[in-house]
Amino acid sequence: MNVSRRIFLAEVREQPAALLTLLEQLDVFVAAGRACAARKPSAVRLVGHGSSDAAASYGVYAFGLLPGWTALRDSISLSVYYGAELDFSSSVVIGLSQSGQTPDVVSYVERARERGALTIALTNDPGSALAERAELTLPLEAGEEQSVAASKTFFNELAALALLAGSAAGREDEIWDGLRRTAVVLADAIPELEKAVAPLAMAFAYVGRMYVIGRGYELATAREIALKLTETCRVAAEPLTSTDLAHGPVAALDSMFPVWTIASPDATLPALIDAAKRVREAGATLVACGSAAAEVEGAAWRLPVPEAPVPLLSPLLSVVPGQLFAAALAEAKGLDPDKPERLTKVTLAQ
Repeated sequence: MNVSRRIFLAEVREQPAALLTLLEQLDVFVAAGRACAARKPSAVRLVGHGSSDAAASYGVYAFGLLPGWTALRDSISLSVYYGAELDFSSSVVIGLSQSGQTPDVVSYVERARERGALTIALTNDPGSALAERAELTLPLEAGEEQSVAASKTFFNELAALALLAGSAAGREDEIWDGLRRTAVVLADAIPELEKAVAPLAMAFAYVGRMYVIGRGYELATAREIALKLTETCRVAAEPLTSTDLAHGPVAALDSMFPVWTIASPDATLPALIDAAKRVREAGATLVACGSAAAEVEGAAWRLPVPEAPVPLLSPLLSVVPGQLFAAALAEAKGLDPDKPERLTKVTLAQ
């Protein structure tokens, strides 16, 4: 791998350190969490694009499982383009943008604040337009991210959402400690995971399409891994829930259409195992990652990760094999994951 193709991989390796830096901002997150709780929100509305939208999927579970609030990935178009007169007075709005410059996310947050929402910017640039428009700003503290393909900013978005939701529930100490321990076990796991993905990447150099399956909070993981494969490897990767597979997509499977599954030891695991069985019956190659990868029968490849100290934090570990695989597969295909075709680091598309 030449130097120009090492930035993305280097930034994946930096994720444990980036997480520890984020954890130094505990007081900021606790204050924001208390402000959210004081609002007694009827809904937490999360908006973002790309990796930030994948992180928003995780936020739905973080807020649902910790403070017990309804959270959703909201429609940007309703407010920004269609001008819907929505009542935001009992909502908490979280705008996710790594650069803080995504135009319609900034506009959504601005309009939501005008209509009474408590607005929070989650960004790696505290001086950005998004931070200026929001009432509160939570810094990602990921450090400069040079690769076009996001890694540590997405990783810290997950951690930030967990810490904010934990603070809103009065459980910040538990989540903070779980995140700290996650950083430690991940730092130890990355070297072995790098070795494990190398032969898989060579075997999959021909791949042009793939499904990535996760359920519950691992759907965010599936969405992010699929995005990484699409943008860095030119693989038409589609994220699915375990149940979605049976509602049409399974019909497309064959021996040249591999499926990546994400298995964590939670209540969604039986559904994931059932989906994996359907994949095998279709003759497709099955890859299993996650801390419960051993539970997925018939997987041709397994990429296990340590079990998370807190189950909700599992995606911070299970996403890493997918990131490392994307870096290795791009190399096997002769592509540069740092500079994907037709993409820029800051996306200003409307």
